[in-house]
Amino acid sequence: MEPQRERAGRHLKKGRKRRRGPNMLVGAAEAMRARWELEESQPEAKKARLSTILFAENCEVTHEQLCELLKYAVLGNSNVSKPSWCQLFHQNQLNNVVVFVLQGMSQLHFYRFYMEFGVLRKAFTHKFRLPPPSSNFLADIIGLQKKQTTGDLSKMVEGSLPSTSSKVSISLQNAPIIQKYGSKKVGLTRCLLTKEEMKTFHFPLQGFPDCENFVPTKCHGSITDNSPLFGLDCEMCLTSKGRELTRISLVAEGGCCVMDELVKPDNKVLDYLTSFSGITKKILNPVTTKLKDVQRQLKALLPPDAVLVGHSLGLDLRALKMIHPYVIDTSLLYVREQGRRFKLKFLAKAILGKDIQCPDRLGHDATEDARTTLELARYFLKYGPRKIAELNLEALASHQELLAAGQGPRNTAEVVQQSNTSVLECLDLMGQKLLFLTREAETSELSSSRNCQTIKCLTNKEVLEQARVEIPLFPFSIVQFSFEPFSYKLTEEMNKRMRSKWTEMSTVYAGPFSKNCNLRAVKRLFKSFGPVRSMSLVLETHQPHLCIQYEVLEAAQLAIESLDGILVESTCIKVQRPVTELTLDSSTLVKELEQDSENRGTIYLSGVNQTFKEHLLQQSNIFLGLEAVILPKDLKSGKQKKYCFLKFKTFGSAQRALNILKGKDWKLKGRHALTPRHLHAWLRGIPPESRRTPGVRVIPPPSEQQALQVLKVDHPKIAAWRWGRKIGKLYHSLSPGTLCLILLPGTKSTHGSFSGLGLMGIKDEEESTTPKICS
Repeated sequence: MEPQRERAGRHLKKGRKRRRGPNMLVGAAEAMRARWELEESQPEAKKARLSTILFAENCEVTHEQLCELLKYAVLGNSNVSKPSWCQLFHQNQLNNVVVFVLQGMSQLHFYRFYMEFGVLRKAFTHKFRLPPPSSNFLADIIGLQKKQTTGDLSKMVEGSLPSTSSKVSISLQNAPIIQKYGSKKVGLTRCLLTKEEMKTFHFPLQGFPDCENFVPTKCHGSITDNSPLFGLDCEMCLTSKGRELTRISLVAEGGCCVMDELVKPDNKVLDYLTSFSGITKKILNPVTTKLKDVQRQLKALLPPDAVLVGHSLGLDLRALKMIHPYVIDTSLLYVREQGRRFKLKFLAKAILGKDIQCPDRLGHDATEDARTTLELARYFLKYGPRKIAELNLEALASHQELLAAGQGPRNTAEVVQQSNTSVLECLDLMGQKLLFLTREAETSELSSSRNCQTIKCLTNKEVLEQARVEIPLFPFSIVQFSFEPFSYKLTEEMNKRMRSKWTEMSTVYAGPFSKNCNLRAVKRLFKSFGPVRSMSLVLETHQPHLCIQYEVLEAAQLAIESLDGILVESTCIKVQRPVTELTLDSSTLVKELEQDSENRGTIYLSGVNQTFKEHLLQQSNIFLGLEAVILPKDLKSGKQKKYCFLKFKTFGSAQRALNILKGKDWKLKGRHALTPRHLHAWLRGIPPESRRTPGVRVIPPPSEQQALQVLKVDHPKIAAWRWGRKIGKLYHSLSPGTLCLILLPGTKSTHGSFSGLGLMGIKDEEESTTPKICS
């Protein structure tokens, strides 16, 4: 919504200086920061969300700082320190993390093709600058050490295995697990239960009398050692007809929960078995899902060659009343003497070094148990029977005091306290894998990492297609698209033209003025709209004109909207931008900038001083939804400038505040913001030699000029539009609670380097309502 424009009959008035009061800003700012820090403890906030203001003064986020955020997103507050540059609230409510990398693109590309990237810029509220990339951008952002190899990582994981220095010793050859599987590593198919074993351990089987009404999963594909694993766990209650299903959890091999449903039993419940299931009458009352619903859903989810993994899995399948032919039962996989079975809780601690089914929690967590069985199966396949036998599990189970004495494995906190811990190690500690989708031509240390599922594709289109299928199955995904970088000459020319475009858009011509006009008053009027970089008198015309170049685009736009068509000493003046090929689409670009998600809800104000800041903080209750006060400083002197940006939760809140601040009590000039903070910081740093006189024509290089005329399908402008839309569509298909980053790493060559850009958001995130101060 545009400000009202007062036109006819308006004349110049001398402004009055505001009286300065005592400096109370620092204390108020500290108080608001304290409220921000405490916000995470508020019980009503249930959705994961990001802060709206970045702490970095120049809005540049290093690769190490990105790694901080990614590690925190995986492990949370209890095991790793919070990121130093932003706030991620309610991390435990995150469902997935997805990172899209647009290799070969930079911040310059984004703003050169700003109109074409419409879907992405409107979808992501948080944007930040990245430094030029190193030789291995991906390794930097996930924290892989340059000297680290796959072997080093394996040794680190192996070093976390439990101590087996018990005096009780066994002969490996006599170990039950060696007698069954041998001492060498085995493939997945060797771990499957045979039909005879399934019959012995009372698994539901087709054609058996007690399984007449059971539903088959229709999984009859060919099983190989590469078939997908799915962890399954069910919780039951006791009804008038026996045990019935109350909850089912299904976890994909990447560690992502693909199904977690509460189920209403068909018969009267006699005992909810809450101490085991965690289910209560209150929890089940609103549930409408029935057994047949989850049977139908499970059949649709499982691929033909799916292998189900569980602990005492036969009981779960009977509760589901379903038949599945390919199963791994971890209670039987980790063979024990005399036909006994290890408990899942014991195996989780002894093998994986993790505590599950904690006594201070009400009942078991079905998703946690399902994920744990998957981890145990993966561990068995990776290290083989001999490694399991060497752990001497029988002795550990018979001597629980070893665990009580602290000789068990290192816990998660001990591992992640190391400063060089990578995202991969964090995922490994959680029993999860990283998905890496890329083109075959690209090389990265990620591809050879132990805990990374790498899928290489021939084209970007194939990467996109695979991403749609694979991302829901993994808790953490990196999807890399590769684009042909521009030549350095073309990039440098594009950089100069982009900076010239913003300079020209921030420039206005005003006039004509009478020869007897009070130019001092006119100049003072134009300065009231924002910081002026230069102001000169144009005498080539019949009557004098002024050329005003502002530091910020908002000031120029505000001057045009406020002064175009007004009367100055009985002369109607026109205020407009210079007309060049770089400003022909300025009106359209301004409208699009207003719709940028980072600008929605942000207002620009000119004429502010210390009194304004104090009043704003003292009367913050008037401005509902105020989230942040951004106070730019002069780069040389460090003093605060006489303009600011206020960020609000909604566009409506911003509009109401703008009306108040432009009213008679505040008497400020302002409008809705146009430049995101990181872009403003970039434009402020334009060196003088890169600016040109407004109106001078810049001819694009022949190669780009020809491409624009032909508009080939693979032209960067078309590619930006097409891939921006495709990635945006993929983002909108992600599940709620997904932290998503889109990274344009920047470019680097022997000729020079260009900064990157990051876009960040949480799908369906709940925005903050607590003000923050940023200067």
